[in-house]
Amino acid sequence: MSNTRRKFSPEFKFKVVLEALKERETLAQLAVRFEVHQTMISNWKKEFVKNPEKFFEKDHSGKSTENMDANSLYAKIGQLEMENDFLKKSLRKIGL
Repeated sequence: MSNTRRKFSPEFKFKVVLEALKERETLAQLAVRFEVHQTMISNWKKEFVKNPEKFFEKDHSGKSTENMDANSLYAKIGQLEMENDFLKKSLRKIGL
């Protein structure tokens, strides 16, 4: 069994929330149909009702954009360190 979390697209979440808002099926039935836990459906529904315009954003918490920024910054730091080391070695070779 995998320990990785499943990630759901905003489109999928919206589809599930719409079905939950229609109230034609119980949360248990929707959970079986969409293979998602009832609590997740309930949370998505609350989130949508509370703040519908943010529901369509890919990342609700901002964590992945922070991760992407941090990763790109670490990559840039690594690149600059390599360039710095290269320049130091070059200067030593020419005797400066």
